[in-house]
Amino acid sequence: MTTTVKPVNSISESVIRATLASAILFLALLTALLVLKPEIDPAWRFISEYAIGRHGWMMSLAFLALAVSCVATVTALWSQVQLGGRIGAGFLLIGALGLTLAGIFTTDPITTPLDAQSTSSQLHGLGAILGDGVGIGATIITLSLIRNKSWRPGRWWMIAILAVVWIVYAWLIMSMPADGNFGPGVAIGWPSRLLMVSYCLWFIVTAWQALRLRRQTA
Repeated sequence: MTTTVKPVNSISESVIRATLASAILFLALLTALLVLKPEIDPAWRFISEYAIGRHGWMMSLAFLALAVSCVATVTALWSQVQLGGRIGAGFLLIGALGLTLAGIFTTDPITTPLDAQSTSSQLHGLGAILGDGVGIGATIITLSLIRNKSWRPGRWWMIAILAVVWIVYAWLIMSMPADGNFGPGVAIGWPSRLLMVSYCLWFIVTAWQALRLRRQTA
């Protein structure tokens, strides 16, 4: 089965700008929360805890904004990828679902025992698992795009940011506690934050390349 790939100038500029705006909004909100909620120690506490209590709406909005980036990217790039890339788009939509769940349902504090977690926290945790679809989708889409002749001028930027995503993801995995118990002695905070930042940078770099290549071929 073959899939027809359309010219780069068929990409909707308004949709790709929505990708950019949503990713930048996530970064802006996360940066603001680092200042507004200093009690959430970034060394060992997850960003999800910013949604607890005051200013919590900002973290919820940030997750939903990143979900919008996922959907907008799929919409904008659907015509640029073949079947493999469209499978990647499916993973990106799974990631969008996960981010939406994370935005709607608030987690419990990281020190809450697993058997004492609320339903909201459990649904948030499900969202976090589904959110891994972003990294998988980004990888498959990037590999598909760099095989598209029209996208080759931007391939090194895209490969570089994808490498950053996976380096940070590996750091996150290595930081996870073997027994599943988190606390001040488990330095999970920064790698989890930087993974989300790397996702945003992938959206931004990919959208920027789409805009640049679209204008060159207009």
